[in-house]
Amino acid sequence: MGLLSIIRKIKRKEKEMRILMVGLDNSGKTTIVLKINGEDTSVISPTLGFNINTISYQTISLRSYWRNYFEQTDGLVWVVDSSDLRRLDDCKMELDNLLKEERLSGSSLLILANKQDIRGALTPDEIAKVLNLEAMDKSRHWNIVGCSAYTGDGLLEGFDWMVQDIASRIYMLD
Repeated sequence: MGLLSIIRKIKRKEKEMRILMVGLDNSGKTTIVLKINGEDTSVISPTLGFNINTISYQTISLRSYWRNYFEQTDGLVWVVDSSDLRRLDDCKMELDNLLKEERLSGSSLLILANKQDIRGALTPDEIAKVLNLEAMDKSRHWNIVGCSAYTGDGLLEGFDWMVQDIASRIYMLD
C-alpha cells in the first residue's frame, strides 16, 4: 500500500479538508469565515497576522491554515475585493506568486470575487480577465464565483464547488 493510498484512507475517515484562505487585506476573508459559521458579522476589525479556524460545512470540516501548512493544503481560496479597482494589479501579482508555491500545485483553487453587492464592482468574468485565469496551468482545478460576504450570496455555491472538487481527488476509491 503506497503513501498516497494511506493518506486517502485517513482523509476519508477524518472527513477533513484543509483550506488556505488568502487575499489582500480588506478583501473580506474574516467576514466570509464568520458568515459561513453563522456568527455575527456586524462588527469586524482588521485581522492582524492570521487566524486558524475550523468550519463545519456539510459533513466535512474545513480547516484553514497558513504558509507553514502548504504541504497539507487541499484547497486554496483566493478572496478578491471586486470593488477595489486600484489594487487589482497587486491582487494579480500576489496570486501569481502564491501559485508558484510548489507545495500548492495539487490544490483546488476557488477565487471568490467578493463585494458583488457594491455598485461598480467588477463581475467574476472581468476579475477572471484581470487575473488572467485562462492562462493558468491546465492541470489546476479552478473556479471563480461572485459573492458577497456581507449578504452571504454566492458563498455556498463556491464552497460546494470546492468541497466536491477536493473530494473527487482525495476521497477516490482505491
